[in-house]
Amino acid sequence: MGVFSYEAVSVEFDDVTLTHLQIVIVHQFRHQRSFPISWLDALNDGNGRSSLWLTPGVPFYFKFAGSRVPEIDREWVARLSESATSSAGLIVRDREGRALRAARSTRSLRHGF
Repeated sequence: MGVFSYEAVSVEFDDVTLTHLQIVIVHQFRHQRSFPISWLDALNDGNGRSSLWLTPGVPFYFKFAGSRVPEIDREWVARLSESATSSAGLIVRDREGRALRAARSTRSLRHGF
C-alpha cells in the first residue's frame, strides 16, 4: 500500500491507484487548479466518506510501497482527470468506475479534525 499525505491527513491506497492519482493531481497543480478529492473511508474509520480541498503550493507527499512504476491506464487517467475538473471534484474510483475505499487513513489532531 502506498500513502499520500497532505497537511495533517495521510491516506493509503494500493500503488496502482496511487500512481494514477498522482498523475491527475500533478497535472491539476501544474495548471494552478485547486479542487476537492473524495474517497470512501477505510473500514476501521466507519462506513463514511472523506474529502479534502487540494490547492497548489501546499506540500503533497506520495510514498509508494513498491519500487516499480505500474503500467499506466490512459483511459483511467482520463476519467479521473474529468472527475477532477467537475464541480464534484476528484472522486477516487477504480478502473471500472466504482468508488474506492481507502485501506487506511489518519488525521493529526493538532489541526483540529
